[in-house]
Amino acid sequence: MGQLIDGKWRDDSVAPNDKFTRAEPMFRNWVTRDGSTGPTGKDGFKAESGRYHLYVSYACPWAHRTLIYRAMKGLQKHISVNVVHPEALDKGWSFNSDFRGATGDQLMAKAYLYEVYQASDPQVTCRSTVPILWDRQRHEIVSNESSEIIRMFNTAFNAVAQNDDDYYPTALRDDIDELNTRVYDTLNNGVYRCGFARTQDAYDEAVTELFDTMDYLESRLQSQRFLLGDRLTEADLRLFPTLVRFDPVYNGHFKCNIKRLVDYPALWDYTRAIYQIPAIRDTVAFDHIKRHYYFSHESINPKRIVPSGPVIDFDAPSSRT
Repeated sequence: MGQLIDGKWRDDSVAPNDKFTRAEPMFRNWVTRDGSTGPTGKDGFKAESGRYHLYVSYACPWAHRTLIYRAMKGLQKHISVNVVHPEALDKGWSFNSDFRGATGDQLMAKAYLYEVYQASDPQVTCRSTVPILWDRQRHEIVSNESSEIIRMFNTAFNAVAQNDDDYYPTALRDDIDELNTRVYDTLNNGVYRCGFARTQDAYDEAVTELFDTMDYLESRLQSQRFLLGDRLTEADLRLFPTLVRFDPVYNGHFKCNIKRLVDYPALWDYTRAIYQIPAIRDTVAFDHIKRHYYFSHESINPKRIVPSGPVIDFDAPSSRT
């Protein structure tokens, strides 16, 4: 979702072959129930109420995942959160609070997100992205990798969570991982590969793969409630942030316009069903989403005009609720 290069904010990363590439996250520690070492990183990050703080953007689909898990697990009282301003301009994500829902940095009173990275490591060189999971006790970043933060939220905090629902059950892990890989490569990240492609060939490759996956998901969802049957899993919760943004921004702004989400009956019904889960509905902020994409991506929308539409009824009844 952007980075600082030579003091200027860039809204994309492009490889020498003009295809969009996403940088690897730098902070890969894990919060665990007892503070033992996770799959990567160092130990010492024990799951405790009030110890951790989440920095997010309502606009960013990767950060959105963490907000969904925080809400679904009932961790709002245990993990605090601050929301950046939707506009990422010359210095990246800011803590300006003059937009509805933007909170400022109530933990360290920083002006910009990159300063949070510098507070953790003054020599940091990685991209200043959301989400960030911050440890108040050790005064450092635990992780800036959303796919790992949601797995921490899934189980590590069960002692204080309002529910112990497991969205990554052992019996379904292989299937979830297989779906996640395809959806991430061609859809979650695929929309960016379309939007930030710098050649026709790069765009054509990305948009073809994207809609092949949309067609595949439509077929899969015609015969079952969720991606893996009747049970809501991590695969659904990773897909939803992309789908809910698809028609408002990706279809037009990123040229993902072979079809709209609403042109897929099963996918559209499925998206509404997930949106209508109260905990999830509360994490969706369409004003932040549209403001960020249309205003911040100057290379795509140099006049920074934010469109009024489309009008989409996410509250229309779903057959899956």
